[in-house]
Amino acid sequence: MSGDEELEGREPHGRDVEGGGQSSGVPAEGAADVGAREPLGRPGLHHWREATITEPGLEDRGNVFFAAIEMTRMPMILTDPHQDDNPIVFANKAFLDLTQYEEDEVLGRNCRFLQGAQTDREAVAELRTAVEHRDSIALELLNYRRDGSPFWNAVFIGPVYDTSGKLLYFFASQLDVTRRRESEKSFLQAQKMEAVGQLTAGLAHDFNNLLQVVNGNLELATGRVEDERVLRYLNAARGAAERGAKLTGQLLAFARKTRLDPRPTDVSACLTSFIDVMESSLGKRVEVHLSLRRGLPKAVIDPEQFEMAVLNIAINARDAMPDGGLVEISTRKIHLNGDAAARGLTPGDYVAVEVKDEGEGMPPHVIDRATEPFFTTKGTGKGTGLGLAMASGFVQQSRGRLEIESVVGQGTQVRMLFPIARDPVTEPPEAPQPAPDAGSRGRGSAHILVVEDSPEVLALSREILEEVGYRVTSAETGDAALKLFEATEPDTFDLLFTDLVMPGSINGIVLADRIGALAPELPVLMTTGYNEELVIEGPRQSGLDVLGKPYRRSDLLDRVAQALNRRGPRMPRRRPSDFGSAEE
Repeated sequence: MSGDEELEGREPHGRDVEGGGQSSGVPAEGAADVGAREPLGRPGLHHWREATITEPGLEDRGNVFFAAIEMTRMPMILTDPHQDDNPIVFANKAFLDLTQYEEDEVLGRNCRFLQGAQTDREAVAELRTAVEHRDSIALELLNYRRDGSPFWNAVFIGPVYDTSGKLLYFFASQLDVTRRRESEKSFLQAQKMEAVGQLTAGLAHDFNNLLQVVNGNLELATGRVEDERVLRYLNAARGAAERGAKLTGQLLAFARKTRLDPRPTDVSACLTSFIDVMESSLGKRVEVHLSLRRGLPKAVIDPEQFEMAVLNIAINARDAMPDGGLVEISTRKIHLNGDAAARGLTPGDYVAVEVKDEGEGMPPHVIDRATEPFFTTKGTGKGTGLGLAMASGFVQQSRGRLEIESVVGQGTQVRMLFPIARDPVTEPPEAPQPAPDAGSRGRGSAHILVVEDSPEVLALSREILEEVGYRVTSAETGDAALKLFEATEPDTFDLLFTDLVMPGSINGIVLADRIGALAPELPVLMTTGYNEELVIEGPRQSGLDVLGKPYRRSDLLDRVAQALNRRGPRMPRRRPSDFGSAEE
């Protein structure tokens, strides 16, 4: 770039003049704010996008402005387009701090030495074109420090001229915007996962209704067939349907729609009691080593879901070690203070459960997607991609955090952080309940109001209940059920069995409240494919009696018998949880 050409359109009009004419420049007026808004956070109107100076040399550094440039936290450099490859001829101290290079390692080099393997080549080409055309430009590049660590660099570059219009230097200011870029990335990822979670939960709910019909009818058919070959067919179909139910359960866990029963739990004791099952699941090629702290504060978790999450993580660790290896599971207490917000948690004490393997490890782009449902690096048929997704959903629903650290070739560590129980609480003793009277099922004395919006599920539950002698009256909406109940004589019904999520203005919870106001002694049993509606009134709903779909025939009959034995004024079945029900 010779820079000897006369500049066009550089009349004094429209330029800012400073220092009694020693320098002047063209106001940016927002033109240079493309892709790099730092540090203003808004369009720049007054700063210059190009400058003209009367003293071009860099020798006299006694000026107050040189001192200010060396004191500022904003990294700044000048490059000389008259030298080959437009090298750096000045770099202030902040630039050296940013890049970790020393001055003699920077001067005389083109800025491209900061670029690396993941630097966007299109952005570099855009920058190069702007320099060739002597335009100002603002953009963000992924650069690398001297130690190889990456950082996002918000760069502003503009030309500096002398009074004759000769190009003297290019000025560049920079800023490390890594934190903001990572925050944006995390926010976008959270939005994506939220959308996926909503879709997943809806699909899982519909699948559970379908699986209820499939499972229930297969179970009924199995009891009416004596041909062994047909029984094998039916049992194979039931096994596949049950695996489908397990998958939908994992989807609901990912979407944080699983109804948890969180309570203060000693995670070390829980893992100790669970180790035999884990070792059996992982196989003989994997050695499991426990490093469990005793006397840890109790974590507020659902123990069954916790065990499933740890098992899923351990299975992933096993699969990452095809030749076998060591899986280490450890527990400890950690205190989060200044770094709590960065982790999306509140300051305080947490129990950490860590699962570490010696496997193949994961590159960063795989870590970024590891907790997405159905994302897997395993071969076809070797994994559903739901293990980590389920674990992540469970931990988030437990108001904790799941973290993954991995190095390719060195293994992976998955850490789950759970909040500790604030105060030890003594559970109130439950009133003794009479054992379910199985013989009462066939007496025909109990009259059940069944409310279900799916005709197939309604027909199935009705057949199961009537088969053992219950009398059944049905309705397909909450509104219809309420009108029917109000139109019947008192004490007509012995049990309300209702779906939780239904169309119309009355869902299962509202229906139970309305009927409860009319008949407080009437027991209520609910069923649902997922429990989003339990969020409506928070912790109050932890006492609801809910049967999850898909349910077995025996499960339905047992729960109905238990509910009938509770006939009388409804009392809370357990202390309301601080967590309540599933939450987004």
